[in-house]
Amino acid sequence: MYVIVIGAGDIGDPLIDMATANGHEVVVVEEDPDTAARASGRYDCLVLEADATVAETLEEAGASRADAIISTTDSDATNIMVMLLADEFGVPSRVSVVHDPEHMPLFRRSGANVIENPQKLISEHLLRAVQRPSVKDWLHLAGDAEVFEVTVTDEAPVADRRLRNADEILPEDVLVVAIEREDSVVTPRGDTVVEGGDLVTVFSKRGFDDDVLAVFGAESVDSRSDRGVSRFL
Repeated sequence: MYVIVIGAGDIGDPLIDMATANGHEVVVVEEDPDTAARASGRYDCLVLEADATVAETLEEAGASRADAIISTTDSDATNIMVMLLADEFGVPSRVSVVHDPEHMPLFRRSGANVIENPQKLISEHLLRAVQRPSVKDWLHLAGDAEVFEVTVTDEAPVADRRLRNADEILPEDVLVVAIEREDSVVTPRGDTVVEGGDLVTVFSKRGFDDDVLAVFGAESVDSRSDRGVSRFL
C-alpha cells in the first residue's frame, strides 16, 4: 500500500514506524526542518520538507497514485486543507486527526475518516482505567452505550450460571457477546455457563456503571471508596 503521512511529530512518528515496518511504501511530508531530518534519518522512506497544504507538494508526494493519506499535524486548518486536496487528487482513503470536536462536522463533510484528539482520548482512557480498574478495554458507541471487557470473579452473581438462566440478574439492555476462556473464545449461547476467570465481552446500553459491573463481580474505585467511608461513619 502506498501511504502519504502528513506530519512526523508525536502522532506521525509511531505511525511512520508501523507503516514502514509492515512493508508499506511511505512518503512523509513534514514542514519543520529538524523533524523532517530526524524522520529521514530514522526511516526507510521518502521525506519531503514542504508545506502539505500546497497542491504541488502532494503532487510531488505522489498523491495521484496513493492508496491512502493520513494527516497528523496539530493544526486542524492544515489537516482539513490536506483532506480537501487529497479528495481532488482522488486518494481513496483519507484519514485525519481532529483536535477541536467542533470541527468534526467539517471534516466529515469532506469525506474523511476522522480520529478525535488523541491526547484527549488517552487522557480519558487513563482516567477510566483508574475509575474502573476491572474493565480491561472498551469501545464507546452512540449515547451511553459501550462494549467492554471484564473478568468474571468466582463470587460474581453471574458465575456458574447458564446465560438463559441469568435473565434475572442481567439487565435487559446488557448482553454478553463473547467469552474468552484460557486460549479459546466461546460464542455465548443460552446453555453456555459463565465461569469465574472468564474474560467476557459485554454490550451495555447504559455503559459500565456500577450495577452492570456488579453482575460480573467487578466494581469501581468510587464504590470501594464509598464502602470505605461508610465503615468510618
